[in-house]
Amino acid sequence: MNASSNSAASNTERPEGQPVSLWVATAGTTDYPVLSGDTEADVAVVGAGIAGLTAALALKRAGHTVAVIEAARVGTGVTGHTTGKVTSLHRIAYRELVRSHGADTARIYGQANEAAIEHVAHVVAEEGIDCDFRRVANYTYAESAAALELVRAEAALAEQLGLPGTFTSDVPLPFPVMGAVRFDGQAQIHSMKYVQGLARAVNGGGSFVFEGTRAQRVRDGSPGVVQTEQGTVRARDIIVATNVPFGGQGLFDVRCHPHRSYLVAGRVDTPPLDATFISADDPLRSILSVSASGKSYVLTGGEGHRVSEAGDTAGRYRRLAAFAHDRLGVGEIAYRWSTQDGIPLDGLPYAGLMSPTAKHVYVITGLRKWGLSNGTAAALILADTLSGRENRWAAVYNSNRITPKASARRFVKENIRTVAAVLAGKLSGRPSHAALAPGQGTVIKVKGESTAVYKDADGSVHAVSAICTHLGCTVGFNPSDATWDCPCHGSRFATDGTVVQGPAAKNLPPGPQP
Repeated sequence: MNASSNSAASNTERPEGQPVSLWVATAGTTDYPVLSGDTEADVAVVGAGIAGLTAALALKRAGHTVAVIEAARVGTGVTGHTTGKVTSLHRIAYRELVRSHGADTARIYGQANEAAIEHVAHVVAEEGIDCDFRRVANYTYAESAAALELVRAEAALAEQLGLPGTFTSDVPLPFPVMGAVRFDGQAQIHSMKYVQGLARAVNGGGSFVFEGTRAQRVRDGSPGVVQTEQGTVRARDIIVATNVPFGGQGLFDVRCHPHRSYLVAGRVDTPPLDATFISADDPLRSILSVSASGKSYVLTGGEGHRVSEAGDTAGRYRRLAAFAHDRLGVGEIAYRWSTQDGIPLDGLPYAGLMSPTAKHVYVITGLRKWGLSNGTAAALILADTLSGRENRWAAVYNSNRITPKASARRFVKENIRTVAAVLAGKLSGRPSHAALAPGQGTVIKVKGESTAVYKDADGSVHAVSAICTHLGCTVGFNPSDATWDCPCHGSRFATDGTVVQGPAAKNLPPGPQP
Protein backbone atom coordinates (compact mmCIF):
# COMPACT_ATOMS: atom_id res chain seq x y z
CA MET A 1 0.00 0.00 0.00
CA ASN A 2 1.34 3.45 -0.85
CA ALA A 3 2.37 5.40 2.23
CA SER A 4 -0.26 8.02 1.43
CA SER A 5 -2.91 5.95 -0.31
CA ASN A 6 -4.95 6.55 2.82
CA SER A 7 -7.40 3.69 2.62
CA ALA A 8 -8.04 1.54 5.64
CA ALA A 9 -5.69 -1.39 5.96
CA SER A 10 -6.76 -4.38 3.95
CA ASN A 11 -6.19 -6.62 6.95
CA THR A 12 -8.79 -5.41 9.45
CA GLU A 13 -7.77 -7.74 12.29
CA ARG A 14 -6.85 -5.60 15.26
CA PRO A 15 -3.43 -6.18 16.84
CA GLU A 16 -3.25 -7.21 20.49
CA GLY A 17 -3.14 -4.73 23.35
CA GLN A 18 -4.51 -1.34 24.28
CA PRO A 19 -3.24 1.34 21.89
CA VAL A 20 -1.43 3.33 24.56
CA SER A 21 2.12 3.48 25.88
CA LEU A 22 2.78 1.46 29.02
CA TRP A 23 4.51 4.52 30.47
CA VAL A 24 1.56 6.82 29.79
CA ALA A 25 -0.94 4.24 31.04
CA THR A 26 0.83 3.67 34.38
CA ALA A 27 2.17 7.11 35.29
CA GLY A 28 -0.85 9.06 36.46
CA THR A 29 -1.59 12.53 35.16
CA THR A 30 -0.30 16.03 35.68
CA ASP A 31 -2.37 19.18 35.98
CA TYR A 32 -0.26 22.27 35.41
CA PRO A 33 -2.13 25.42 34.38
CA VAL A 34 -2.64 26.76 30.89
CA LEU A 35 -0.68 29.93 30.20
CA SER A 36 -2.94 32.92 30.65
CA GLY A 37 -1.81 36.34 29.44
CA ASP A 38 1.83 37.35 29.41
CA THR A 39 4.68 36.15 31.61
CA GLU A 40 8.43 36.64 31.79
CA ALA A 41 11.36 34.38 32.62
CA ASP A 42 15.08 34.25 32.01
CA VAL A 43 14.61 31.25 29.71
CA ALA A 44 11.55 29.92 27.90
CA VAL A 45 11.53 26.22 27.07
CA VAL A 46 9.12 24.89 24.46
CA GLY A 47 8.44 21.20 25.07
CA ALA A 48 8.08 19.29 28.36
CA GLY A 49 9.89 16.10 27.42
CA ILE A 50 13.25 14.73 28.50
CA ALA A 51 15.30 17.40 26.72
CA GLY A 52 13.22 20.43 27.65
CA LEU A 53 12.71 19.56 31.30
CA THR A 54 16.31 18.43 31.83
CA ALA A 55 17.50 21.77 30.47
CA ALA A 56 14.91 23.66 32.53
CA LEU A 57 15.94 22.04 35.81
CA ALA A 58 19.67 22.47 35.12
CA LEU A 59 19.07 26.15 34.34
CA LYS A 60 16.94 26.63 37.45
CA ARG A 61 19.68 25.06 39.55
CA ALA A 62 22.12 27.51 37.96
CA GLY A 63 20.02 30.44 39.19
CA HIS A 64 17.82 31.19 36.16
CA THR A 65 14.04 31.46 36.13
CA VAL A 66 12.40 29.20 33.58
CA ALA A 67 9.00 28.93 31.91
CA VAL A 68 8.23 25.57 30.25
CA ILE A 69 5.44 25.45 27.68
CA GLU A 70 3.86 22.12 26.73
CA ALA A 71 1.14 21.67 24.11
CA ALA A 72 -0.32 18.57 25.81
CA ARG A 73 0.72 17.06 29.14
CA VAL A 74 4.21 16.62 30.57
CA GLY A 75 6.01 13.70 28.95
CA THR A 76 3.17 12.53 26.74
CA GLY A 77 5.08 13.15 23.51
CA VAL A 78 8.08 11.15 22.37
CA THR A 79 9.48 10.77 25.91
CA GLY A 80 6.39 8.89 27.06
CA HIS A 81 6.71 6.50 24.11
CA THR A 82 10.36 5.43 24.46
CA THR A 83 11.76 2.04 25.47
CA GLY A 84 12.93 3.42 28.82
CA LYS A 85 16.60 2.64 28.10
CA VAL A 86 19.20 5.15 29.30
CA THR A 87 22.37 3.94 27.65
CA SER A 88 25.46 4.85 25.68
CA LEU A 89 25.33 1.60 23.66
CA HIS A 90 23.31 2.54 20.61
CA ARG A 91 23.19 -0.74 18.75
CA ILE A 92 26.29 -0.57 16.43
CA ALA A 93 26.77 3.21 16.45
CA TYR A 94 30.47 3.71 17.13
CA ARG A 95 31.71 1.96 14.01
CA GLU A 96 29.71 4.34 11.84
CA LEU A 97 30.64 7.41 13.90
CA VAL A 98 34.34 6.65 13.61
CA ARG A 99 34.02 6.09 9.88
CA SER A 100 32.06 9.33 9.33
CA HIS A 101 33.56 11.67 11.92
CA GLY A 102 36.71 10.12 13.38
CA ALA A 103 37.59 8.51 16.70
CA ASP A 104 37.68 11.74 18.72
CA THR A 105 34.09 12.62 17.80
CA ALA A 106 32.89 9.08 18.51
CA ARG A 107 34.64 9.17 21.89
CA ILE A 108 33.02 12.46 22.86
CA TYR A 109 29.61 11.19 21.76
CA GLY A 110 30.06 8.15 24.01
CA GLN A 111 31.29 10.27 26.92
CA ALA A 112 28.30 12.59 26.59
CA ASN A 113 25.89 9.67 26.76
CA GLU A 114 27.76 8.09 29.68
CA ALA A 115 27.54 11.40 31.53
CA ALA A 116 23.83 11.55 30.74
CA ILE A 117 23.29 8.21 32.52
CA GLU A 118 25.05 9.52 35.61
CA HIS A 119 23.11 12.79 35.48
CA VAL A 120 19.81 10.91 35.44
CA ALA A 121 20.98 8.79 38.40
CA HIS A 122 21.96 11.90 40.40
CA VAL A 123 18.71 13.73 39.66
CA VAL A 124 16.65 10.69 40.67
CA ALA A 125 18.50 10.56 43.99
CA GLU A 126 18.60 14.30 44.67
CA GLU A 127 14.97 14.98 43.79
CA GLY A 128 13.62 11.72 45.20
CA ILE A 129 11.94 10.77 41.92
CA ASP A 130 10.10 7.44 42.09
CA CYS A 131 10.63 6.28 38.49
CA ASP A 132 11.78 2.67 38.88
CA PHE A 133 15.39 3.64 38.11
CA ARG A 134 17.53 0.51 37.82
CA ARG A 135 21.12 -0.14 36.85
CA VAL A 136 21.37 -2.70 34.07
CA ALA A 137 23.80 -4.09 31.54
CA ASN A 138 22.90 -3.34 27.93
CA TYR A 139 23.64 -5.84 25.16
CA THR A 140 23.74 -5.64 21.38
CA TYR A 141 23.43 -9.31 20.49
CA ALA A 142 24.18 -11.33 17.37
CA GLU A 143 22.38 -14.39 16.04
CA SER A 144 24.22 -14.64 12.69
CA ALA A 145 27.90 -14.96 11.85
CA ALA A 146 27.86 -11.61 10.05
CA ALA A 147 26.35 -9.84 13.07
CA LEU A 148 28.84 -11.60 15.35
CA GLU A 149 31.69 -9.90 13.49
CA LEU A 150 29.95 -6.56 14.01
CA VAL A 151 29.50 -6.95 17.76
CA ARG A 152 33.08 -8.20 18.22
CA ALA A 153 34.35 -5.14 16.36
CA GLU A 154 32.04 -2.80 18.31
CA ALA A 155 33.27 -4.21 21.61
CA ALA A 156 36.91 -3.75 20.60
CA LEU A 157 36.21 -0.22 19.37
CA ALA A 158 34.34 0.69 22.56
CA GLU A 159 37.34 -0.41 24.61
CA GLN A 160 39.64 1.74 22.45
CA LEU A 161 37.34 4.73 22.99
CA GLY A 162 37.36 4.28 26.76
CA LEU A 163 33.74 3.14 26.96
CA PRO A 164 32.50 0.30 29.21
CA GLY A 165 32.17 -2.25 26.41
CA THR A 166 33.24 -5.89 26.36
CA PHE A 167 32.49 -8.86 24.14
CA THR A 168 30.64 -11.75 25.76
CA SER A 169 29.12 -15.04 24.69
CA ASP A 170 27.13 -15.20 27.94
CA VAL A 171 23.91 -13.37 27.07
CA PRO A 172 20.91 -13.84 29.43
CA LEU A 173 18.26 -14.30 26.75
CA PRO A 174 15.83 -17.26 26.58
CA PHE A 175 16.99 -18.17 23.07
CA PRO A 176 20.46 -18.95 21.71
CA VAL A 177 22.67 -16.17 20.39
CA MET A 178 26.28 -16.21 19.19
CA GLY A 179 27.55 -13.33 21.29
CA ALA A 180 27.11 -9.67 22.17
CA VAL A 181 28.81 -6.42 22.98
CA ARG A 182 27.96 -5.60 26.60
CA PHE A 183 28.02 -2.17 28.25
CA ASP A 184 27.92 -2.20 32.06
CA GLY A 185 26.61 0.58 34.29
CA GLN A 186 23.67 1.45 32.07
CA ALA A 187 20.14 2.20 33.29
CA GLN A 188 16.44 2.02 32.61
CA ILE A 189 13.63 4.20 33.94
CA HIS A 190 9.90 4.74 33.82
CA SER A 191 10.27 7.65 31.42
CA MET A 192 6.96 9.35 32.22
CA LYS A 193 7.47 9.24 35.99
CA TYR A 194 10.98 10.60 35.54
CA VAL A 195 9.96 13.67 33.54
CA GLN A 196 6.98 14.24 35.82
CA GLY A 197 9.52 14.38 38.64
CA LEU A 198 11.59 16.87 36.65
CA ALA A 199 8.51 19.04 36.15
CA ARG A 200 7.77 19.06 39.89
CA ALA A 201 11.33 20.20 40.56
CA VAL A 202 11.14 22.94 37.91
CA ASN A 203 7.78 24.41 38.90
CA GLY A 204 7.83 27.02 41.65
CA GLY A 205 10.28 29.54 43.03
CA GLY A 206 9.69 31.92 40.12
CA SER A 207 9.73 29.19 37.47
CA PHE A 208 6.68 27.73 35.77
CA VAL A 209 5.35 24.73 33.86
CA PHE A 210 2.38 25.39 31.57
CA GLU A 211 0.39 22.57 29.97
CA GLY A 212 -2.26 22.70 27.24
CA THR A 213 -0.36 25.63 25.71
CA ARG A 214 0.85 25.21 22.14
CA ALA A 215 3.61 27.52 20.96
CA GLN A 216 2.67 28.98 17.59
CA ARG A 217 5.59 31.26 16.89
CA VAL A 218 9.02 32.01 18.30
CA ARG A 219 10.56 35.44 17.75
CA ASP A 220 14.25 36.05 18.30
CA GLY A 221 15.25 39.31 19.94
CA SER A 222 16.04 41.05 23.19
CA PRO A 223 13.87 39.78 24.72
CA GLY A 224 12.76 36.78 22.68
CA VAL A 225 9.06 36.00 22.55
CA VAL A 226 7.13 32.73 22.44
CA GLN A 227 3.61 33.36 21.16
CA THR A 228 0.69 31.05 21.98
CA GLU A 229 -3.07 31.35 21.61
CA GLN A 230 -3.34 32.03 25.34
CA GLY A 231 -0.58 34.60 25.72
CA THR A 232 3.16 35.15 25.42
CA VAL A 233 6.34 34.37 27.27
CA ARG A 234 9.14 36.91 27.07
CA ALA A 235 12.61 35.61 27.82
CA ARG A 236 16.27 36.40 27.38
CA ASP A 237 16.77 33.02 25.71
CA ILE A 238 14.46 30.39 24.20
CA ILE A 239 15.00 26.63 23.82
CA VAL A 240 12.83 24.73 21.33
CA ALA A 241 12.82 21.09 22.47
CA THR A 242 9.83 19.67 20.60
CA ASN A 243 11.52 16.63 19.00
CA VAL A 244 11.06 18.21 15.55
CA PRO A 245 11.35 22.03 15.59
CA PHE A 246 8.46 24.00 14.16
CA GLY A 247 8.66 27.13 12.04
CA GLY A 248 11.22 25.94 9.48
CA GLN A 249 14.22 27.78 10.92
CA GLY A 250 17.46 25.86 10.64
CA LEU A 251 16.05 23.58 7.93
CA PHE A 252 15.91 20.65 10.33
CA ASP A 253 13.05 19.12 8.37
CA VAL A 254 15.57 18.41 5.60
CA ARG A 255 18.57 17.80 7.87
CA CYS A 256 16.76 15.00 9.69
CA HIS A 257 14.35 12.39 8.45
CA PRO A 258 11.49 11.16 10.64
CA HIS A 259 11.68 7.50 11.59
CA ARG A 260 8.91 5.50 13.28
CA SER A 261 9.19 2.35 15.36
CA TYR A 262 6.81 0.20 17.38
CA LEU A 263 6.60 -1.45 20.79
CA VAL A 264 4.41 -4.01 22.50
CA ALA A 265 4.33 -4.71 26.24
CA GLY A 266 3.34 -8.22 27.30
CA ARG A 267 2.65 -9.69 30.73
CA VAL A 268 5.10 -12.10 32.35
CA ASP A 269 5.24 -13.73 35.80
CA THR A 270 8.99 -13.33 36.36
CA PRO A 271 10.75 -10.29 37.89
CA PRO A 272 12.63 -7.94 35.56
CA LEU A 273 16.13 -8.83 34.40
CA ASP A 274 19.02 -6.50 35.16
CA ALA A 275 19.68 -6.33 31.44
CA THR A 276 18.35 -4.76 28.25
CA PHE A 277 18.94 -5.94 24.69
CA ILE A 278 18.91 -4.91 21.04
CA SER A 279 19.74 -7.06 18.04
CA ALA A 280 22.58 -6.44 15.61
CA ASP A 281 20.71 -8.54 13.05
CA ASP A 282 17.73 -7.37 11.06
CA PRO A 283 14.87 -7.17 11.62
CA LEU A 284 15.85 -5.15 14.67
CA ARG A 285 14.41 -6.28 17.98
CA SER A 286 14.72 -4.27 21.20
CA ILE A 287 13.98 -6.09 24.46
CA LEU A 288 13.72 -5.12 28.12
CA SER A 289 11.74 -6.22 31.16
CA VAL A 290 10.06 -3.78 33.53
CA SER A 291 7.77 -3.60 36.51
CA ALA A 292 4.90 -1.11 36.47
CA SER A 293 1.92 -0.81 38.82
CA GLY A 294 2.93 -4.03 40.54
CA LYS A 295 2.98 -6.10 37.34
CA SER A 296 5.86 -7.39 35.27
CA TYR A 297 6.11 -6.81 31.52
CA VAL A 298 8.50 -7.50 28.70
CA LEU A 299 8.77 -4.75 26.09
CA THR A 300 9.58 -5.74 22.53
CA GLY A 301 10.36 -3.07 19.98
CA GLY A 302 11.31 -2.81 16.34
CA GLU A 303 9.72 -2.78 12.89
CA GLY A 304 11.16 0.69 12.29
CA HIS A 305 10.80 2.53 9.02
CA ARG A 306 10.92 5.96 7.46
CA VAL A 307 7.49 7.57 7.90
CA SER A 308 6.95 7.76 4.13
CA GLU A 309 7.14 3.96 4.01
CA ALA A 310 4.48 3.10 6.57
CA GLY A 311 2.94 -0.07 5.10
CA ASP A 312 0.68 -2.26 7.25
CA THR A 313 1.03 -0.91 10.80
CA ALA A 314 -1.21 -3.62 12.25
CA GLY A 315 1.08 -6.22 10.72
CA ARG A 316 4.08 -4.61 12.38
CA TYR A 317 2.47 -4.93 15.81
CA ARG A 318 1.51 -8.53 15.10
CA ARG A 319 5.07 -9.45 14.16
CA LEU A 320 6.39 -7.95 17.40
CA ALA A 321 3.71 -9.77 19.40
CA ALA A 322 4.60 -13.06 17.69
CA PHE A 323 8.28 -12.57 18.56
CA ALA A 324 7.36 -11.80 22.18
CA HIS A 325 5.12 -14.87 22.45
CA ASP A 326 7.36 -17.33 20.60
CA ARG A 327 10.84 -16.34 21.73
CA LEU A 328 10.38 -14.51 25.04
CA GLY A 329 7.56 -16.49 26.61
CA VAL A 330 5.32 -13.46 26.91
CA GLY A 331 1.65 -13.98 27.67
CA GLU A 332 -1.05 -11.45 26.91
CA ILE A 333 0.00 -8.27 25.11
CA ALA A 334 -1.30 -5.48 27.33
CA TYR A 335 -0.15 -2.34 25.47
CA ARG A 336 1.08 -1.35 22.04
CA TRP A 337 2.31 1.98 20.76
CA SER A 338 4.45 3.65 18.15
CA THR A 339 6.93 6.47 18.38
CA GLN A 340 9.00 8.52 16.00
CA ASP A 341 12.16 10.53 16.17
CA GLY A 342 14.41 12.57 13.92
CA ILE A 343 17.41 10.78 12.45
CA PRO A 344 20.17 13.33 11.68
CA LEU A 345 21.75 12.98 8.27
CA ASP A 346 25.29 12.78 9.63
CA GLY A 347 24.41 10.59 12.64
CA LEU A 348 24.93 13.20 15.38
CA PRO A 349 22.22 15.05 17.37
CA TYR A 350 21.74 18.80 17.15
CA ALA A 351 22.01 21.13 20.15
CA GLY A 352 22.77 24.81 19.79
CA LEU A 353 21.50 27.93 18.09
CA MET A 354 18.46 27.39 15.88
CA SER A 355 20.24 28.79 12.81
CA PRO A 356 23.52 30.53 11.92
CA THR A 357 21.78 33.90 12.27
CA ALA A 358 19.95 33.16 15.53
CA LYS A 359 20.99 35.11 18.60
CA HIS A 360 18.82 33.86 21.45
CA VAL A 361 16.82 30.89 20.09
CA TYR A 362 18.28 27.42 20.64
CA VAL A 363 17.21 23.96 19.53
CA ILE A 364 17.51 20.31 20.52
CA THR A 365 16.59 17.77 17.86
CA GLY A 366 17.81 14.76 15.88
CA LEU A 367 18.21 12.50 18.92
CA ARG A 368 18.49 9.42 16.65
CA LYS A 369 16.05 7.30 18.69
CA TRP A 370 18.16 7.39 21.85
CA GLY A 371 16.48 10.41 23.36
CA LEU A 372 16.71 9.59 27.07
CA SER A 373 20.51 9.77 26.94
CA ASN A 374 21.08 12.04 23.94
CA GLY A 375 18.30 14.40 25.04
CA THR A 376 19.83 14.64 28.50
CA ALA A 377 23.31 15.31 27.09
CA ALA A 378 21.97 17.94 24.67
CA ALA A 379 20.05 19.65 27.48
CA LEU A 380 23.19 19.87 29.62
CA ILE A 381 25.07 21.41 26.69
CA LEU A 382 22.51 24.19 26.40
CA ALA A 383 22.30 24.70 30.16
CA ASP A 384 26.05 25.30 30.18
CA THR A 385 25.91 27.53 27.09
CA LEU A 386 23.15 29.73 28.50
CA SER A 387 24.99 29.95 31.83
CA GLY A 388 28.20 31.10 30.18
CA ARG A 389 30.08 27.85 30.78
CA GLU A 390 32.09 25.86 28.27
CA ASN A 391 30.88 22.36 27.47
CA ARG A 392 33.30 19.81 26.00
CA TRP A 393 30.54 18.09 23.99
CA ALA A 394 29.11 21.23 22.39
CA ALA A 395 31.15 21.12 19.17
CA VAL A 396 30.09 17.54 18.43
CA TYR A 397 26.39 18.37 18.92
CA ASN A 398 26.69 21.79 17.23
CA SER A 399 23.36 22.47 15.51
CA ASN A 400 24.98 24.53 12.75
CA ARG A 401 27.87 22.23 11.88
CA ILE A 402 28.72 21.46 8.27
CA THR A 403 29.67 17.82 7.65
CA PRO A 404 29.44 17.17 3.90
CA LYS A 405 31.49 13.97 4.04
CA ALA A 406 29.09 12.39 6.52
CA SER A 407 25.79 13.77 5.22
CA ALA A 408 25.85 14.84 1.55
CA ARG A 409 24.89 11.51 -0.01
CA ARG A 410 22.23 10.84 2.60
CA PHE A 411 20.85 14.38 2.19
CA VAL A 412 20.13 13.72 -1.47
CA LYS A 413 18.74 10.25 -0.85
CA GLU A 414 16.39 11.21 1.98
CA ASN A 415 15.01 14.30 0.31
CA ILE A 416 14.36 12.42 -2.93
CA ARG A 417 12.25 10.08 -0.80
CA THR A 418 10.37 13.05 0.64
CA VAL A 419 9.62 14.40 -2.83
CA ALA A 420 8.39 10.95 -3.84
CA ALA A 421 6.07 10.90 -0.84
CA VAL A 422 4.67 14.32 -1.78
CA LEU A 423 3.99 13.20 -5.35
CA ALA A 424 2.43 9.95 -4.18
CA GLY A 425 0.05 11.88 -1.95
CA LYS A 426 -0.95 14.24 -4.74
CA LEU A 427 -1.29 11.69 -7.54
CA SER A 428 -2.64 8.49 -5.99
CA GLY A 429 -6.24 7.52 -6.49
CA ARG A 430 -8.70 7.78 -3.63
CA PRO A 431 -11.28 5.16 -2.65
CA SER A 432 -14.83 6.09 -1.68
CA HIS A 433 -15.64 6.67 1.97
CA ALA A 434 -18.97 4.85 1.69
CA ALA A 435 -17.53 1.42 2.54
CA LEU A 436 -15.63 2.59 5.63
CA ALA A 437 -16.13 0.48 8.71
CA PRO A 438 -16.11 2.14 12.16
CA GLY A 439 -12.55 3.02 13.12
CA GLN A 440 -11.40 3.43 9.52
CA GLY A 441 -10.38 6.48 7.52
CA THR A 442 -9.58 7.50 3.98
CA VAL A 443 -8.70 10.59 1.93
CA ILE A 444 -11.09 11.62 -0.84
CA LYS A 445 -11.86 14.67 -2.94
CA VAL A 446 -14.87 16.59 -1.60
CA LYS A 447 -15.89 19.69 -3.56
CA GLY A 448 -12.42 19.69 -5.11
CA GLU A 449 -10.61 19.58 -1.74
CA SER A 450 -8.47 16.72 -0.43
CA THR A 451 -10.40 15.69 2.65
CA ALA A 452 -9.47 13.26 5.43
CA VAL A 453 -12.60 11.33 6.35
CA TYR A 454 -12.90 9.17 9.47
CA LYS A 455 -15.81 7.04 10.69
CA ASP A 456 -15.96 6.73 14.49
CA ALA A 457 -17.25 3.83 16.59
CA ASP A 458 -20.80 5.23 16.45
CA GLY A 459 -20.72 5.41 12.67
CA SER A 460 -20.51 9.22 12.55
CA VAL A 461 -18.28 10.64 9.80
CA HIS A 462 -15.71 13.33 10.61
CA ALA A 463 -13.96 15.35 7.91
CA VAL A 464 -10.86 17.53 8.13
CA SER A 465 -8.49 18.89 5.53
CA ALA A 466 -6.01 16.28 4.31
CA ILE A 467 -3.31 18.91 3.68
CA CYS A 468 -0.65 18.95 6.40
CA THR A 469 -0.33 22.39 7.95
CA HIS A 470 3.45 22.13 7.99
CA LEU A 471 4.47 22.19 4.31
CA GLY A 472 1.37 21.00 2.45
CA CYS A 473 1.88 17.25 2.01
CA THR A 474 -1.15 14.98 1.99
CA VAL A 475 -1.72 13.02 5.19
CA GLY A 476 -2.55 9.30 5.32
CA PHE A 477 -4.63 7.32 7.78
CA ASN A 478 -2.87 5.13 10.34
CA PRO A 479 -5.49 2.53 11.29
CA SER A 480 -3.59 1.01 14.22
CA ASP A 481 -3.08 4.33 16.02
CA ALA A 482 -6.14 6.12 14.57
CA THR A 483 -4.14 9.14 13.48
CA TRP A 484 -3.62 11.15 10.30
CA ASP A 485 0.11 10.95 9.55
CA CYS A 486 2.16 13.11 7.21
CA PRO A 487 4.57 10.98 5.14
CA CYS A 488 6.94 13.88 4.43
CA HIS A 489 8.15 15.27 7.75
CA GLY A 490 6.34 13.18 10.34
CA SER A 491 3.57 15.43 11.64
CA ARG A 492 0.71 13.50 13.21
CA PHE A 493 -2.88 14.56 13.85
CA ALA A 494 -5.80 13.12 15.80
CA THR A 495 -8.93 12.19 13.85
CA ASP A 496 -10.44 15.59 14.72
CA GLY A 497 -7.39 17.33 13.21
CA THR A 498 -5.63 18.22 16.48
CA VAL A 499 -1.83 18.18 16.27
CA VAL A 500 -0.41 15.13 18.03
CA GLN A 501 3.20 15.61 16.95
CA GLY A 502 5.03 18.31 15.00
CA PRO A 503 6.72 19.88 13.17
CA ALA A 504 3.17 21.08 12.33
CA ALA A 505 2.07 23.75 14.81
CA LYS A 506 -1.50 24.21 13.53
CA ASN A 507 -4.39 21.76 13.55
CA LEU A 508 -5.94 20.39 10.36
CA PRO A 509 -8.95 22.66 9.73
CA PRO A 510 -12.44 21.20 9.28
CA GLY A 511 -13.14 19.87 5.80
CA PRO A 512 -16.34 19.71 3.75
CA GLN A 513 -18.66 16.84 4.66
CA PRO A 514 -18.77 14.13 1.97
